[in-house]
Amino acid sequence: FFIYLCKNHRFLVDVSLAYFSSGFINFQLLLHMSVFSQSFSPCGRFLAAGNNYGEIAIFSLSAALSPDATGLSQKPVLTFTAHEGPVFSLLSADCHLLSAGNGEISAWSWAELIKKVRIRLKDSFTVSADLKQQSGDNSLIVGGGDNNIHILDLEHGVFKSVLQGHSDYIHCVSVREREAEILSGGEDGAVRIWDSRTGQCAHCIEVYKYESCARPQYGKWISCLTTDSDWMLCGGGPSLSLWHLRSLSPTSIFPLTGCQRQATFYQDMILAVGEGPFVSHCLLGGEVKAQIPCTPQSLNTLQLNTNSTEHRVLTVGGSSDHIDVFTNLSYKAFSLRF
Repeated sequence: FFIYLCKNHRFLVDVSLAYFSSGFINFQLLLHMSVFSQSFSPCGRFLAAGNNYGEIAIFSLSAALSPDATGLSQKPVLTFTAHEGPVFSLLSADCHLLSAGNGEISAWSWAELIKKVRIRLKDSFTVSADLKQQSGDNSLIVGGGDNNIHILDLEHGVFKSVLQGHSDYIHCVSVREREAEILSGGEDGAVRIWDSRTGQCAHCIEVYKYESCARPQYGKWISCLTTDSDWMLCGGGPSLSLWHLRSLSPTSIFPLTGCQRQATFYQDMILAVGEGPFVSHCLLGGEVKAQIPCTPQSLNTLQLNTNSTEHRVLTVGGSSDHIDVFTNLSYKAFSLRF
């Protein structure tokens, strides 16, 4: 009887240790998690977020924004492993969620994801860094680690052209639909402007060579790039700067510390995130209007939900398992959590 009790206690101790070990590992994973990418569903009611472990989490904004929301409402309705390495980029295209990992692009049906079922539709072999859709001819613009831009025909699932010119890997791409132009920024410090009809590079701007933009202590790489009509925002090693694309000259330099990883135009402002636990609100003239505190100590991604007026929010993620949600740009409302 005594021996039986000892064995039973030994079993209980082993089980307790197993639970403790599992919990500690999960805690460590959360502690070292970084959110690299985000995308809202076409209906605007869901947010997809990708992390450094290759996981994609689907959050219900309807539940999280509800007056009856609880802590559980801020957790994912679905989490799944999409890639072996980090999920570098996410993009919603029509009825699919596209994800870029290290060596592949995958497409996931939004309808199936919302039903909490995941189906991988296609894999395309390329090392991907950033994705943008060109709506005119249903093409996907893929910038990657092979220093090239690949144009993927989404209808047939085949690559139809390659744009070559960068001498190092590509961090970001943007599309000017009206001008039929593709812009790309890379580790080589260049922003290239491509004619999407001919595949030729029309202009090459080496931002780090402009004295007003250069910050040699951070390097020359371009980590963020976006456009709005005749204007371009870019930054990284060089300072975040606003450029007039017809004159190909910088008009405003923003005095932000550290490297900016993503920026976007919003009404008469610019929103930017990067090194530092805050979202920077900048005026087009170059002044920093405000810096709004965030949970992560360093930020990688920000997204504005323009797909739904009912769920119009700003979400930011970075070196944390938390994704901060702003219903008002002046303060964080709450955080979603992996």
